[in-house]
Amino acid sequence: MMGRQASDQSQLFYLFNLEERIPANHLLRRINPVVTQVLAELREKLAPFYSEIGRPSIDPELMIRMLIVGYCYGIRSERRLCEEVEMHLAYRWFCRLDIDDQVPDHSTFSVNRHGRFRSSNIFRQLFEAVVRVCMDAGLVQGEGFAIDASVMEANASRYHGKAPDEIDWSAPERQTRAVIEFLGALDDDDPNADRKLPKVISPVDPCSAWTAKANKRVQFGYGLNYLIDGSDAIIVDVEATPARTYDEVAATQPMLERTEKIFGLKPAWLAGDTAYGIGRLLAWLWDKGITPHIPVWDRYERTDGMFSRLDFTYDAERDVYVCPNHRLLRTTGTVHDGRVRNYLSQTSECRGCELKERCTRAAFRKIARDINEEARDHARALVGTPEFERSRDERKKVEMRFAHLKVHHHFERMRLRGLTGARDEFQLAATVQNLKTMANHLWRPPPNYSAHCVA
Repeated sequence: MMGRQASDQSQLFYLFNLEERIPANHLLRRINPVVTQVLAELREKLAPFYSEIGRPSIDPELMIRMLIVGYCYGIRSERRLCEEVEMHLAYRWFCRLDIDDQVPDHSTFSVNRHGRFRSSNIFRQLFEAVVRVCMDAGLVQGEGFAIDASVMEANASRYHGKAPDEIDWSAPERQTRAVIEFLGALDDDDPNADRKLPKVISPVDPCSAWTAKANKRVQFGYGLNYLIDGSDAIIVDVEATPARTYDEVAATQPMLERTEKIFGLKPAWLAGDTAYGIGRLLAWLWDKGITPHIPVWDRYERTDGMFSRLDFTYDAERDVYVCPNHRLLRTTGTVHDGRVRNYLSQTSECRGCELKERCTRAAFRKIARDINEEARDHARALVGTPEFERSRDERKKVEMRFAHLKVHHHFERMRLRGLTGARDEFQLAATVQNLKTMANHLWRPPPNYSAHCVA
């Protein structure tokens, strides 16, 4: 027989303890000690950005705790985040709000986040503080790192891209934080970089890159660059770049240098995919004493039956290439495009060569040699070694970081615009992932833990 609630009178008084309502194994309870520790250290650094006169501002610790909740549980909207903290007991407890404390309005929350927080660089400091806690806990060995990048779709429509000369940057609707940042970067750009403006730009987020890397769909996006420790996959550095392979690979050097300067970590080896196997980066790694467990970027194979570059032998002593017919290809020593020297055969020798039909259809044969080819040769020699194969397995951990971020944290599209906004989002995402890793590795149930508690 189905019963029904008999009493229709409400209790007049309640004794409610929010602390007792949060299970011991809840994620927020497990990460709370670390968050409390790092925020205590950061409070002094935030003080200059808050005035002692005027209306009271939002507590920076409350804002950071709310953002951590949002990135932990994939709450991407600031309006929805404020609503969830208002209703969810565990969120209130973690944010140190009592049951009747007021939650900040979403508009005030956004103003503070994009104002004081951005100018204070607090998210980078928060990320670094969490990494130090991971190091103290023994989760960072520093023996080897892995690096990779993933594309995050920008908060910009892929249907509204325009050529740079078609956009009126002085229009009122273009006076946004993202556009101002983009135009400022153009003025500060390195004149020796020889970088051209892309053919397609988003009018609302011009710092993003027009790319087809993610899901093979053309869109505007940013590159999320992770540098992780190979032991427990702790993210030791994070960087935001436009979603272009050139910019993602170029971020490797400053990320490694920053990690060594801030944390004193210098890996013995670095694992990466073929995109990182360019001569300039490989040579820099060898010079730094870091062994590159990276496949070399080679495009020498040919399928048309003609001799490939691999059929030519390099004589380092004479600095010449020897063709299959034992003729020499020499160079003038001129460096082209800042990275290669061209080795040319003699037209008179090629004209009467019986192998010419298999060698070249031009009057002579040209071989382009990277100025860092020696570093590339050293990297090629590592392929297939036990150390190389082990590091390749370690590299999969960084790919799992991206997958976990997109699937479990619902981070597939940016909320903020501009490169600075991307940095803020990526630093928060990396901080939360490190906090979760630490909670999973180090948390142990208390003596009075009950098996029936539900996270």
